[in-house]
Amino acid sequence: MTTENSAESAATPAPASRSSSAAVRKRGWVSLLRDIVVIVAVAILVSLVVKTFLVRSFYIPSASMEDTLQIQDRILVDEITPHVGGYQRGDVVVFRDPGGWLPPSTAPARPFIVEAGDWLLSLVGLSAPDSDDHLIKRVIGVAGDHVVCCNALGQITVNGTPLDESVYVKLSPGETVPRPVPFDVVVPKDSLWVLGDNRDRSQDSRYHLDQPGKGFVPVDNVVGRAFVITWPFDRFGLIDFHHEVFASVPSPSASPRPSP
Repeated sequence: MTTENSAESAATPAPASRSSSAAVRKRGWVSLLRDIVVIVAVAILVSLVVKTFLVRSFYIPSASMEDTLQIQDRILVDEITPHVGGYQRGDVVVFRDPGGWLPPSTAPARPFIVEAGDWLLSLVGLSAPDSDDHLIKRVIGVAGDHVVCCNALGQITVNGTPLDESVYVKLSPGETVPRPVPFDVVVPKDSLWVLGDNRDRSQDSRYHLDQPGKGFVPVDNVVGRAFVITWPFDRFGLIDFHHEVFASVPSPSASPRPSP
């Protein structure tokens, strides 16, 4: 073999060497794709756990909670704390329709790809596709409370104690108190009595006394307690429950019972 032929042979890679290099590159891409799939799967799993047990995102579809919450506000709902300590008067809660509170949906079915995309975005809190199937109100009465509207000053009373709700109730022009919608109820076990902050534009517990649920919201229907506004950014902040409004309300056992 000549020197020239020897140099040419040395410069030309063997077929086996080229195959080995391609195999290494292929294994590298496969490994990268596998890692991406694992990362995405773990992220989806974590998001599902968070959404199911810890925090969910909703948007506000109506004016019933103005000025505390505005239409299209994005909020986060704490799902775990209320189940540990229960709900308190003043809490702002999101709940499923107890039955007959919301009109039947007339929205047309969306394409599968849109539904799938919305579902994926909901996993990371960027979408809240089921917000229209839920309601949000403020808790005024808990189990055992005697809640009445209204006294001579137009105030709601809980266990005989009048509430000064001026810090969160929105009034229509010229009003000093919301238009009264009379009721006199005792909240049953494992239920809540809820009202909107924008009383004159809220179809809340007051308007469902003639339905099977008598206007009460079963605790089992409550998703959780709304605690922060996340969007728009200029409204970002914690939601005030105004527990101080209810600080002087006695426990149900300490208040006089209504006449049968």
